[in-house]
This record gives sequence, C-alpha cells and structure tokens, in this order.
Amino acid sequence: MRFGLKISDHDLGVKMKKVDGFLNAGHKVKITAFFRGRELAHKDLGFKLADKVINDFGDSVVVDQAPQLAGKQLSFVVRASPSRTKEAAKALKDKQAALKTDEKQDETGHEATPASADVTRVASV
Repeated sequence: MRFGLKISDHDLGVKMKKVDGFLNAGHKVKITAFFRGRELAHKDLGFKLADKVINDFGDSVVVDQAPQLAGKQLSFVVRASPSRTKEAAKALKDKQAALKTDEKQDETGHEATPASADVTRVASV
C-alpha cells in the first residue's frame, strides 16, 4: 500500500481498511510512504506516520521489516499475527461447516421451493 506523507486521517483509514482485508486473507503487506520535494527534510514525520500505522493495528500485526528509508521512500512490511491467523482460520472453518450442513439439508429433500412455484399460472384460451 502506498501513500504520501501528507495523507489525511480519512484517506489513511480507507487504505488501512484495505490493508486489513489483505491481512485477513493471510498476505503480507508492504506499506510505503513516499516523500516529495522538500518533504525529505522532515524524515521524522514519515517515521511518525509509520509508527501511527503500526500502533493503529496494535497486536493484530507483526512487523516483518522495520521502517527504513530508501531514497525518497519509507517502507516496511507487516503480516498478521499468529493469533489473528488462527481466528481467521477458525472463522473460515465454521463458514465451510455451515455450507456443508446446508448441502446435507438439500440432499435430504428439504429444498426450498422456488418463488415462482407460489404464482398460479392462467392458461391462455
């Protein structure tokens, strides 16, 4: 995920929601803050932004690669913490179990009637 140094709180929230989706899917996410022009004179603001992002996620993420400045980009890598991945795996397993029980009900003959079966048809003369 890539964003500028002067990103607003709302825009940062939107991007973090997207990052959260990637983490829930089990992916690692590289977050990059880019500096433009004279912003490079304020490197400390970039590191503060990186700390804010990490602190907003709290214990749900593990930092794989600490924030480091490379040229005009400050980047770091996060992944979901082991406890978070266990919760996500359990939720997926529960969802799959619910789908299997629905399939078993269909096989036993307890199918739902289609909505069109309720409508009486009039034969044209």
